[in-house]
Amino acid sequence: MTDLRIIPFGGVRENGKNMYAVSVNDEIFILDAGLKYPETEQLGIDVVIPDFEYLVNNQEKIAGIFLTHGHADSIGALPYLLQQLQVPIFGSELTIALAKLAIQDEADLKAFDDFHVVNENTEIDFGAVKVSFFNTTHTIPEALGVVLGTDEGQIVYTGHFKFDQTAEASYQTNYARLAEIGAKPVLALLADAAGTEDIGKPMVSEKKIHQYVEDSFVAAKGKRIIVAVVASNIQRVQQVIDATAKTHRRLIFSGQDVEQIVHAALNLGKLNLPMPKEELFADLKDLETLPAGQIVVLETGKMGEPVKNLHKMAKGENPNIRLGDSDLVFIATTPSFAVESYVAQTRNLLFQQGADVKQISTDLRSSGHGSAEDVQMMINFMKPEFFFPVSGEFRVMVTAKAAAEEVNIPAKKIIMAKRGDQYVYDGQTFEKKGGFTIGETMIDGDSLNDIGNVVLRDRRILSEDGVFVTVVTIDRKKRKVVSKPKMTSRGFVYVKANRDLMKEAGKLTIDAIEDYLKNAKAFDWNELKNGVRESLSRFLFNETRRRPMVMPVVMEVNQNRRPHHTKGQETTGQKGKKANGNKDQKKGQKNPGQNNNQKKQNNQAKQNKPKNQGNKAKGQKNQDQAKKQAANQ
Repeated sequence: MTDLRIIPFGGVRENGKNMYAVSVNDEIFILDAGLKYPETEQLGIDVVIPDFEYLVNNQEKIAGIFLTHGHADSIGALPYLLQQLQVPIFGSELTIALAKLAIQDEADLKAFDDFHVVNENTEIDFGAVKVSFFNTTHTIPEALGVVLGTDEGQIVYTGHFKFDQTAEASYQTNYARLAEIGAKPVLALLADAAGTEDIGKPMVSEKKIHQYVEDSFVAAKGKRIIVAVVASNIQRVQQVIDATAKTHRRLIFSGQDVEQIVHAALNLGKLNLPMPKEELFADLKDLETLPAGQIVVLETGKMGEPVKNLHKMAKGENPNIRLGDSDLVFIATTPSFAVESYVAQTRNLLFQQGADVKQISTDLRSSGHGSAEDVQMMINFMKPEFFFPVSGEFRVMVTAKAAAEEVNIPAKKIIMAKRGDQYVYDGQTFEKKGGFTIGETMIDGDSLNDIGNVVLRDRRILSEDGVFVTVVTIDRKKRKVVSKPKMTSRGFVYVKANRDLMKEAGKLTIDAIEDYLKNAKAFDWNELKNGVRESLSRFLFNETRRRPMVMPVVMEVNQNRRPHHTKGQETTGQKGKKANGNKDQKKGQKNPGQNNNQKKQNNQAKQNKPKNQGNKAKGQKNQDQAKKQAANQ
């Protein structure tokens, strides 16, 4: 019997970070390797990726990574994963091009080139597993689903998909291929559940969205248009290009990521230009010379995510673009629920700058993810024995579960997985066994090191209650405090208005230190500081009902005191100086042209001056001798 296991590393009970492992005998097949953008409370974090420890420990078993499409939630973790293990990467032509862009800035990956282009006609034989693919409809061309054929049946992962009968050729689903897959036994279907939640409006086709974008551009006559879009949403970028050309405008890129992605898509023929490139595109420097009514700015941010950059623009922090009443800001992305409040705040700031604001998701229900009816249609094509809703938060997994039950999938065969669950097929059912903890790795800047929950907690405390610093000096030998504590507060209280609080905090600091110095059997800096920290934390909370981060800074005096010497005694250093002086005097006697008194003065100066000053004196002496010789000549 085949040893078959399914392990989610992300993408379940969360939005983004799609990554699933299917283990067949001694081979591991990784489906996607995505990231997610941080939630509001993850202060200062750039991106969040899965924990790769299990995969690194089992890297010799990994057959490859199979990518469904080129969005960051499916390929964004590759730069971090490939630094720890290097295995083959499989994906469509555009997906592989975007994956290469994602890792191009990593010095450790310059030589990595184990990429393999596949399409829905490709089949790869790994022995116990045959891997094949099928086209799906998403907001990026060449999105694929993945099929793992095993002796126990097929494991099908849809990737992100929806059904749209009006989709253009490079976005179309091959329904005949779906029927072909479903004609063979499908043991488990891992299906995109992200779009199954009913939000009260019918899903519209991309053709209608295309017309909506064009109408919005026409209505903004005379205004500069700033479009906020996810860089890898090629379908939306195409709609913006078409509307720009239709309204006789010029398109300007405001982010390096979007420019690279657009040019990669153009080179592969995945984007179409309705007019010559030089007539359509312009540079940022042209913002000052082109009339406002002829400008469209395509705005995105790091790794293609536009909201943070748009927020900075709304606060007037963008060095190139200053917003005003002659601007229309068109938000052509559907934000996740985790950042809805952040988007609302950004919209508010944009209106305060005087700009008009349109957001596509407030006027239309647009999504790259299938509705509950689409999931039901996929189930009817595949006829799976077991159903795993994935690619969404728990509430959408619940709505996908309800949709599956309506098309006769028994509730006991619907798996509501979470990260680290290991589902082992025993010939009858998928039983949860031997799961393990898969955490999140939080990336801040370019470091691969996990920031960790402790750092996030400290950042949250600093943002909410501020920091309180007390600086004090002690004499450990005399076991006493030798200087009055100095208090500093940032983001906690205004020091000048809270002198009594500061005075009492200083007294508590002294009491805590002297109590420790008096009673401690063995001196320990950490114990001393922790005692001060706990004493001050209790006091400050009782007085203010707030918990600032308390940072005691304790310094020690007379740490390297030199021993005293009685009169007439010489230290080793002094003896050395005298010896050097005598040696210098002997050297001086060899120069008959120099006065003996002058030599003594020079030697005395060498003893008294620091080394660098001695060097200066020596240089001056050489200059004087050179001048004397020149005069004699």
